[in-house]
Amino acid sequence: MEMAKRYIFTGYRIFFGLLAFSAVVTEMATLIERNRFVPFNFFSFFTIESNLFAVVVFMMSSLWLEQGKQEKRLAMLRGASTLYMAITGIVFSLLLSGLDVELTAVPWDNTVLHYIMPLAVAAYWLIDPLKERITFTQASSWLVFPIVYVLYTLIRGHFVNWYPYPFLNPNEHGYIGVAITSIAIALGAAALVWVLTLFTGRDTAKKMR
Repeated sequence: MEMAKRYIFTGYRIFFGLLAFSAVVTEMATLIERNRFVPFNFFSFFTIESNLFAVVVFMMSSLWLEQGKQEKRLAMLRGASTLYMAITGIVFSLLLSGLDVELTAVPWDNTVLHYIMPLAVAAYWLIDPLKERITFTQASSWLVFPIVYVLYTLIRGHFVNWYPYPFLNPNEHGYIGVAITSIAIALGAAALVWVLTLFTGRDTAKKMR
């Protein structure tokens, strides 16, 4: 039974890891074909960064699982990936789904990167919860990257006059508007961190089975 579950989980990670990677590559190829590919802009999208991070974590954990290694070292990375993908899906659904975002050059890529992958990563967090307990204090470190991302986006945008998302564009909403939206997202992310930590620990893992 344990062997069968290991194969299922490994297959799950590899399938969705390859799906996300193929979506990113397809998006790149399409933008290149249309002469719209700007490398620094492309890799400045939180969507791209969070999906590629999820691919790396899924593939690494699959390799470790097949080698019989414990996931303790990857636990924090897995939690961070789950948070970033949740932010990607929720923010896109609430703030960007009705807009013509530069990133969504291919419809099926949009579906994979903004809907399927966030759900797949979140679902895996629930169906295979961590045996090691992660406290909210420990998990709060996951918030560092989103905060740094916003600062990077604002600083870079000031110099190149390009912003990946409308809600981070002070030319449209002013710095106060951007700050309000960013704080709201940060508070929501902190709440997500707390929820994710509830699904860690040996007791939780046993209950979920």
